[in-house]
Amino acid sequence: MRDALGAVLTTADVTDQEKLRRGLRTMRAVRERVGRTLDVVATCQELVEALVPGFADIAVVEVVEPVVRGEKPPLSPLGRDVPLRRAAFAHSGGERQILAHPVGDVRALFFPTPYAQVLVDLKPRAVVLGPDTPWLAADPARGQAIRDSGAHALLAAPLTLRGRVLGLLSIYRTRQADTFDEREVALILELATHTALSIDNARRYTHEHAIAAALQRHLLAMVPISRTAVETAHLNVADDKGGGGWFDVFDLPGARTALVVGRVAGHGIQAATTMGQLRTVIHSLAALDLEPDELLARLDDTVIRLAREREALPGGDPLHRQSLSATCLCVMYDPFSRTCAIASAGHPPPMLAGPDETPRVLDLAVGAALGEGGPPFAATTVPVADGDVLALYTAVLSAAGRSEEGTGGPRLLRHVLADTDRPLQDLCDDVLYQLRGDALSGDAILLLTRTHAFPADRTATWALDDDRTAPAIARRHARSQLATWGVDEDTAYATEEIVSELVTNALRYGAPPVRLHLIKDRTLTCEVHDSSPTAPRLRHAGTVDEGGRGLFICAQLAQNWGIRYNGQGKTVWTGPAPSR
Repeated sequence: MRDALGAVLTTADVTDQEKLRRGLRTMRAVRERVGRTLDVVATCQELVEALVPGFADIAVVEVVEPVVRGEKPPLSPLGRDVPLRRAAFAHSGGERQILAHPVGDVRALFFPTPYAQVLVDLKPRAVVLGPDTPWLAADPARGQAIRDSGAHALLAAPLTLRGRVLGLLSIYRTRQADTFDEREVALILELATHTALSIDNARRYTHEHAIAAALQRHLLAMVPISRTAVETAHLNVADDKGGGGWFDVFDLPGARTALVVGRVAGHGIQAATTMGQLRTVIHSLAALDLEPDELLARLDDTVIRLAREREALPGGDPLHRQSLSATCLCVMYDPFSRTCAIASAGHPPPMLAGPDETPRVLDLAVGAALGEGGPPFAATTVPVADGDVLALYTAVLSAAGRSEEGTGGPRLLRHVLADTDRPLQDLCDDVLYQLRGDALSGDAILLLTRTHAFPADRTATWALDDDRTAPAIARRHARSQLATWGVDEDTAYATEEIVSELVTNALRYGAPPVRLHLIKDRTLTCEVHDSSPTAPRLRHAGTVDEGGRGLFICAQLAQNWGIRYNGQGKTVWTGPAPSR
């Protein structure tokens, strides 16, 4: 009898030792495998794969649905109507999978069941299962799956952190004969805490990048823009992590249009906010009538200054260790000269296609990326014809394609732009449908622009003699043309005053020839050109001064004014209130 008792004790010791080794192996597997990614669903799958088949035969993780989207988890106790997503499932049954609900299914927990009660009092439940277990009827689908699997033991544990409910871990034993003892329950609680921390880290990451993506979307123009001389459409497949890619289309003086595509290196809120800063700076610099190469040079100065500000941050600040670099492509289209002035800072050159022209990548000097230093940027002037399509895109689009043969990027664009008579949005959609989402490593942006000449009946130009009668003649020309356009009396009177002052200044301080140019677009613009490079300045004349009030008068009558230089001199322009 003593021998039999010794055998029993020896068997019990061996079983305890085996359970201990199994628990240590499970703990090691969870600590090594769970939390390697910053993805909520992937973290849950890592957990079930670490538990099955060593510790359990079936493992299921359900996560509170808002947590998957990065939202803050609810406080305990969890309400009965809060939905949970079945995030992960693993089993050791070979090909035969017995699922109550498919992975990805979203539903609230049934009541009364151990699962619902665990998320109310946050206490684990180790339950012996049998055919007559009463609560199985409360959740018929899960109850039937438990019966079909032959599960005889259940351990349900909450995934919680600081009193907030993230989800539920349910593990079952079907082949393993033993039930869950107290030590195994304590082990699972410890592993659940580790997993909850990993899920919360992934949730915070998702939340931050959701903010970055939303910020990026709100900083971009999301509707196609049609103007008198250009029509545009765009494709923007944003990075889920919240990237720094952007594009923009905005007006310039003289009925010109600026087209910009760029990308800030990195992801997250900092990349999105830096993108917003650079986009604002570009708008401010463009208002100074800078050429594309000058604009990029000053934008480069801004990036360098922002990089130095990062370097000056405390060493513990994560932003201190992040370098700052960006690319930018700037195009300025002039519908009167029918040219595009283009400059690039580390960005892929655009592609040009037209009814009578094979799609081609434009040959231009690509400077260093913004913030990296290097030689001065160079501007290239490219002639365009009526109906030509200009394609600006990000480097991600260059590398992306649908097939393994590498039909992406410029090759894909060449194929799509072979027929430019189609609507621009259709062309963008064709590019979209040939992209592989899993091959995109950043923001895929495509900006298509079809160029047109400015309508001849909405612009007028007069050459003026170098004579004291020129201001009066210019006023008569302006008055007659504004009447033809049907401009209201107040706007016409203000424009006549502006014309008189600008022509007088050009004759007195400039150099012949002098030319007057009126443009009726969405706003009425007045331009006076002369051959002198000398810039006029706004003065505040004294009471007894006989001159010095010309630009002051123009500034009072117009919304804005500025000076644009070219190889033949300068153009002083004003933009009064919108014409009616």
